[in-house]
Order: sequence, then structure tokens, then C-alpha cells
Amino acid sequence: MDQDHYVVDAVVAPEGRLEVLSKSEVSKLRDASQGGLYNVFRNCALAVLNTGNNIDDGKELLERFKSFDITILQRERGIKLDIRGAPARAFVDDKMIKGIHEHLFSVLRDVIFIYDEIHGNPKFDLNSSEGLTDAVFHILRNANVLKPMTNPNLVVCWGGHSISREEYDYTKQVGYELGLRALDICTGCGPGAMKGPMKGATIAHAKQRIANGRYLGFSEPGIIAAEAPNPIVNDLVILPDIEKRLEAFVRTGHGIVVFPGGAGTAEEILYILGILLHPDNADLPYPLVFTGPASAEAYFRQIDQFIGATLGQEAQRRYKIIIDDPVGVAQAMQSGIRQVREFRKEHSDAYYFNWRLKIDHEFQVPFFPTHENMRNLRLKKNQERHLLAANLRRAFSGVVAGNVKDQGIRAIEQYGRFEIHGDASIMDPMDALLASFVAQHRMKLPGKKYNPCYTIVK
Repeated sequence: MDQDHYVVDAVVAPEGRLEVLSKSEVSKLRDASQGGLYNVFRNCALAVLNTGNNIDDGKELLERFKSFDITILQRERGIKLDIRGAPARAFVDDKMIKGIHEHLFSVLRDVIFIYDEIHGNPKFDLNSSEGLTDAVFHILRNANVLKPMTNPNLVVCWGGHSISREEYDYTKQVGYELGLRALDICTGCGPGAMKGPMKGATIAHAKQRIANGRYLGFSEPGIIAAEAPNPIVNDLVILPDIEKRLEAFVRTGHGIVVFPGGAGTAEEILYILGILLHPDNADLPYPLVFTGPASAEAYFRQIDQFIGATLGQEAQRRYKIIIDDPVGVAQAMQSGIRQVREFRKEHSDAYYFNWRLKIDHEFQVPFFPTHENMRNLRLKKNQERHLLAANLRRAFSGVVAGNVKDQGIRAIEQYGRFEIHGDASIMDPMDALLASFVAQHRMKLPGKKYNPCYTIVK
């Protein structure tokens, strides 16, 4: 039997993290009904325990470990987790790997806080832009990732989980150069371009004798099964949905580096460009660099052409493309972050959370990629550019769901492919971009067969 299929039973206790729970919280975590937390906690916990396994399909993971179960044991001195049928790779000599242990209790912390303190709490108006931002802030503060006494130094790195070895090595080189300049890393916490920059930065931080380097990983229940947290992440945060996850990135980060990727990376690019295109953000500094090895030049040329065709030159002016130059990327980030620091200092904005950044409500409202919602997306030129970016972001989010998320995969199996409608001037470049992702094997991990989950309708 493949080692990836071996399972282990264990009972684990927290170590200085969320050591006690109320009876009400335990009851919710044991509740497997539609309104209960059991399924959310179980699926996120399984993803964390699956770290290192070669799976990028949420449905496949849940079916491979059908017998997996996790139960809260409430004792007089605190809680323990009774785990049954867990992936064996999470253990060494029958003892859970320490980093995975920490991630497991981070999941418990966030799931409890979100459903106890955010959902249904009148303190947070989740129908307003301000209320949604406040919720993101409180989730991050509860996770203790907002550091008020630290100068801006956090670089968000985006890119695909399915990338070539050459591209992966390049992400490590960029992370290394960022780390040499005392910059910390935040990613989507998974493999590929989410792991490489962290790996490079760890070596650089060690060389610079930086003992408190930060490697933040932001995930959400829908994607975590397909992108299990990589072992370098030392602060894992689970946000409730992709929209709050994306907002957490741009509020906490001081600059963004984008590596090659697929539909998810396109979604992230459209998200940040849509925000930066809002008139209120016209003068706000936010360094944004697209980069990859020499072999990725054509990839970014096509991304640039797609942005020009759909969002125009104003969007193209908000980023730099730097090819095959890790030092140049790190220097651009360092210079851009200095501008961020001066701007926030001048405007009395916090270094640890970008309150001043205007995020339109359209970028914050959760989008559920049903077949009807995907058909009804407004992908037309006769709207403000930042709103077109919001709808394009939703289209790519739907493709991600159909590719790797359990619920999306099941919807495609039941009802067929998503139909994406719009102006030909938008659909043609979108069709070409997605086709290039398929041809370059960016939709699934290498060796995995890809069946398209979408149809472009012009």
C-alpha cells in the first residue's frame, strides 16, 4: 500500500493554545448537522494533517480518508482531540509533527472564533463594507498576527500550486533575496509558489541571524483541502471565505509579488488590480511585481495582454514585470515598502493593517459559484473598470471552485460545466488565457488529468 494511504489513530492535547473550551463550543464542534461546526472543523483538520501528500482535489482527499474522524474530549484539566484515521505522514514514531500540531489547533482557534464571535454577532454588520473589514481585522487580531511595533516588512507572495521545477526554484531564489533584506513572507500557505518563497526566506533569515522570521499562511475552508498548509508556515489563519482571505492579504501585506500560476493566480491579480483601480486608491502606494524565470516571460506577456484588453492601460501602470531577476524583485519590494512606510506615517495609518485602502463592497461580498451565478456574471465593458475587475475575479473564482474545491467539483459532475457569458472583447482574451493555463498544465498538479469545468460563451 502507498504510504499516502496509511492512517493513524491518536489523542493530542494543546500546548499553550486554546486549552479550554466551553460546553457550548464543544457541543457545536460535535454537531454534524448543516448548522453545526463539525464538518467545517473535520475537513480543515484533515487538510492540515494531509500536509505533504500529493493531492490538489478536495473531493479526492475527503473520499480517500472517508474514515477520518476527530472528536473533542472535554476533561477536567482541559480538552484533547481524539483523532481516528489520520494520514500517517502527519506523525513520526506515532507522535504528531510539531508544526502540524500547531496548525491543527490554529484551525480549532479560528473555526471557534469565527462561528462564535463573528457570525450572527450584531457587533459586525456583515452587510456593510466597514463591518466586513472589521470582521477581518478581529479574526487576524485573535490569531495574534497583527504586530503593532513592527516596521512594514511583509511581502505577500501569490502564484500557482502547480508550477514547474524551474519556476519553483525561482520562487525560492526570490524568497531568499527578500529574506536577506529582512522581509517576511505571507502566502496562501500551500505548495508550489506558496511554499518556495518561504523556503528561500528561511535560509536568508538564518544567514542574517533573524530568529523571528514570519511565514504567514492564510487559507479558507473551501480551498484548504486542495492546498494543505506547507510545513514552513509558522502562523496559520483560516478565514471564513475567499473574499475575506483576499482582504486579509491586502490589508496586512505591504507589497505583493506574483509568480506564475493558473486560475487562482488570475483571480488574485484581478482582485488587487480592481482595488487599486478604485479612484480612492489612486495615490496610495502599493508595490506590485509580476515575476518568474526567463521561461515565464511569455506567460506574463499574455497576462499583461489580458489585463490591457479588459481593464486597460491604467491597470497595467499599477504593476511592474521583472523577469529572471530575483535581486531586482527584492530591491523593488524594499523600495516600494519604504514608500508605504512614509505614506502611512504621513497619514497616521497603522503599519500592521491597511485601514486606508478602499475596498469596494463588490470585492467583499461572498460569491457562490453556482451554475446560475456563473451564467449571470456581468462581463461587459460598459461599467467602471474596478467593477469589471470584480466580476472577472468572480469568474476565475468559479473556475478554481470547479477545478479543486469539493463542492464545485460535485456541482460540475452533477450539472455539467459552468457557462461564462460576456462581451466577445472580454471572452476572447479570457478564453485564450484559460486555454494557455490548460496547455501549460497550470490547472492541476503534474501528472493529473485535467477536465475543463467551464465553457466560454461569446
